[in-house]
Amino acid sequence: MAKFERVVKLVAVGRMRDRTLAGLCDEFLTRSGAYGRCECIVVPDSDVAGEGRAILRELAKERNALTVALDETGREFSTAEFAEFLERADRKIVFVIGGPFGLSPEVKAHVSLLWALSKLTFTHELARLLFCEQLYRGLNLLNGGSYHHR
Repeated sequence: MAKFERVVKLVAVGRMRDRTLAGLCDEFLTRSGAYGRCECIVVPDSDVAGEGRAILRELAKERNALTVALDETGREFSTAEFAEFLERADRKIVFVIGGPFGLSPEVKAHVSLLWALSKLTFTHELARLLFCEQLYRGLNLLNGGSYHHR
């Protein structure tokens, strides 16, 4: 039994078109599942407003969750800081990754925190892979695993 367990949901826009990246995302989410329940919901891609409405419908299902949207204007974390954030969260965490044109203003206003993976710009598929890897890394670190080398 893991000493630190978390319930995490990812709401992402659009299916992964690159099979290699999709496979890596699936692998990291599967590994993260050793530390709690992890699920990924994919909403259809459309225009930013339509994607925003679909994301908000998913967030409405999670009324008591801590909501975090990945956005270039958000707060940056080191891996250790992200792991501490996961540890401090006292409820389910829902992460949101938008499509190629970002998130609607309504989604940004609705979430508890905006998080920037980096000051660099990534494709939304690569951002999804980086998120999945960092989620696994953070959860593994909290559980004393060896994936994160200091």
